[in-house]
Amino acid sequence: MRRPFQLLIFIVALAIAVLVAVVALNLRGEDPLPDPAAAAAEWKPDAATVERGRYLALAGNCAGCHTARGGADYAGGVGIETPFGTVFSSNLTPDPKAGIGSWNAAHFWRAMHNGRSKDGRLLYPAFPYPSFTRVTREDSDAIFAYLRSLPPDASPNPPHRLRFPYDTQAALAVWRALSFKPGSFAPDPAQPAEWNRGAYLVEGLGHCIACHGTRNVLGATQERLGLSGGLIPVENWYAPSLASAREAGVAGWNPHDIVALLKTGTSARGSVMGPMADVVFRSTQHLDEADLRAMAGYLKALPEADADAAAAAPGRSRAAAGPRDPRVMARGEKVYDQRCAYCHGDVGQGAEGAYPPLAGNRAVLMDSPVNLIQIVRHGGFLPATAGNPRPYGMPPFNQVLDDEDVAAVLSFVRGAWGNAAPMVTASDMLRR
Repeated sequence: MRRPFQLLIFIVALAIAVLVAVVALNLRGEDPLPDPAAAAAEWKPDAATVERGRYLALAGNCAGCHTARGGADYAGGVGIETPFGTVFSSNLTPDPKAGIGSWNAAHFWRAMHNGRSKDGRLLYPAFPYPSFTRVTREDSDAIFAYLRSLPPDASPNPPHRLRFPYDTQAALAVWRALSFKPGSFAPDPAQPAEWNRGAYLVEGLGHCIACHGTRNVLGATQERLGLSGGLIPVENWYAPSLASAREAGVAGWNPHDIVALLKTGTSARGSVMGPMADVVFRSTQHLDEADLRAMAGYLKALPEADADAAAAAPGRSRAAAGPRDPRVMARGEKVYDQRCAYCHGDVGQGAEGAYPPLAGNRAVLMDSPVNLIQIVRHGGFLPATAGNPRPYGMPPFNQVLDDEDVAAVLSFVRGAWGNAAPMVTASDMLRR
């Protein structure tokens, strides 16, 4: 009888130790909240701070998640699909009940830096505080000042729809203990000021890793792999690696072309579609030239990703091109001649300034065909920006091409005119 009792004591002690560790890890790096009256008395942002906050909110693309289609600006209610269920964005207007009208700057800073709401609840990382934790207190205060200047909106916050146990604070606390540590941006003294500014925007406010990072089985971005690419569950697109010349790396680009891509959505070296088109439309087109040049310099200087690590990224396959089924290629060529050649050319040469070439196009040659399938099915559209107000786009073909047609035409395009990417299979189509 003594041995089972000792084992029980050990298990209880271990459980208590784990609980204490999880609580401690979730409280690390938190500053004590100031007295509410004192905080309110000290809070007197000027017009310049509010305007700076507006700019920073654009840099962080806050409206992209916190403004529902047809809803008031920053009133939340956008459903963000995750592998664990749906998380709804919160109301950031100064409404005292539904929004952040009863918050002070310290509450907002704690949400940005520590991922904790005013009432102490742990926030889900669909709100990208693992990146926002690098934002400075000064910038956090400016964004808060801007949000407090907006018209209040009483739209309620929809409850999240997450599966058990992901809908519990306990599960979230364990995830945070394993996957999140508050931090700050540390400038690299070996790099120039412009590079450091670009790093701050890309790693912090821009939270580029939220899409372009590889995630583990718990849904946490793997910082060690950097911007090595990954699937975007909410959009079912693949965000290509920004550290690979085979995907979306820009190390060999002229900085002017990188700036043009971020400013207008198109450049001499490529254009954006899918989720990135929304980022350009809502965010980067509004940034000033100095910040765009800083981001371009940082992205251009990214080290080449480790090939073996990159190969493990979700959504990617390192399969060789292999033999091609002549029947599939013939079917794909017929579809191409009927549906695609008018714009993209008989030999995939495209039309300069209008339709991109498909021969040698790295977006066509990527191992993963995810984005190509999405574009053919649902269309591909550049953002309408001040620098490109009437962009060309590709119509959707989902209503006229079945899955076999889509797989065939993409297999043809990926194997014609010198292209040598793997064929698109029926299983590729089923996954999308």
